[in-house]
Amino acid sequence: MALRPVKDLEITGRSTPHEIIRQMREMGGFTGRHLGEALDIMMAMVRDEGCTRFLSFPAAPVATGLRGVLRELVRRRLFHAIITTCGTVDHDLARSWRKYYEGSFHVDDRELERRGLHRIGNVFVKKEDYGPLVEEKMQRFLEEQYRRGVRSLSTAELWDMVGRELCGRDSILYWASVNKIPLITPAPLDGAAGHQLWMFWQRHKDFHLDLMRDQEVLSEMVLSAKRTGGLVIGGGVSKHHLLWWNQYHGGLDYAVYITTAVEYDGSLSGALTKEAVSWGKISPKGRHVTVHADATLVLPFLAAAFLHPE
Repeated sequence: MALRPVKDLEITGRSTPHEIIRQMREMGGFTGRHLGEALDIMMAMVRDEGCTRFLSFPAAPVATGLRGVLRELVRRRLFHAIITTCGTVDHDLARSWRKYYEGSFHVDDRELERRGLHRIGNVFVKKEDYGPLVEEKMQRFLEEQYRRGVRSLSTAELWDMVGRELCGRDSILYWASVNKIPLITPAPLDGAAGHQLWMFWQRHKDFHLDLMRDQEVLSEMVLSAKRTGGLVIGGGVSKHHLLWWNQYHGGLDYAVYITTAVEYDGSLSGALTKEAVSWGKISPKGRHVTVHADATLVLPFLAAAFLHPE
């Protein structure tokens, strides 16, 4: 094992995020070094024209200002497919029409309930601006599609239509639709927007979701790819579905995890990139790193660094 000296960070008034994070690759210690490695991998992945790139994330970041960073990654077409949760659709829709508010982790939730507020960590949203609003918009939308003759949709097809017809330019779904990036929700009923599908089905039993068509999309992308890469934010079903499909490619060639979860409870959310190698979900020859950090803290700087390398 070759020894490399630890190098001090040198920051000037003209230092850019790219310059700082690249230096962090050689700072020796701790999570900062991993962030530097993540930038190297992201740069290689984005510059690799033969790489099919996947982005996965859970819903919670979409309730925060990190939505703007995710939207920019999608607007720039840096990824070829998105795998996420139904809650992402909920927040993206609700924020297209109404506002969320800065809140606090340290609050009496009984008081929030009395005032008609939901809490998402330290973000507040008015109850009428979430469930009831999503229900109203989605039911009207689904009825219109049904009148047009729509009887069967994959989640990628459904959210493409929602992004095109319901969302504004400030939304992730809108740019996914514009750029023809499939947005797939493996657990589509686990959220407000998805629940509306079940409620709609009570009136129209000939309408159904075809989840197998989503799997066809992923199968074609993975099996036809020369190389694959993934930016994995958080955990849960979004993370696992991305990894699951890439085992059929021989594993991801590039992988960056950003997570606050730990591996010691055996959960998939906390599993490190190296564990995925043992499953064939990341290639033994692949470049990979796990960054233990809050994505709302590090992703804006990481994105700025590889979007604006000069």
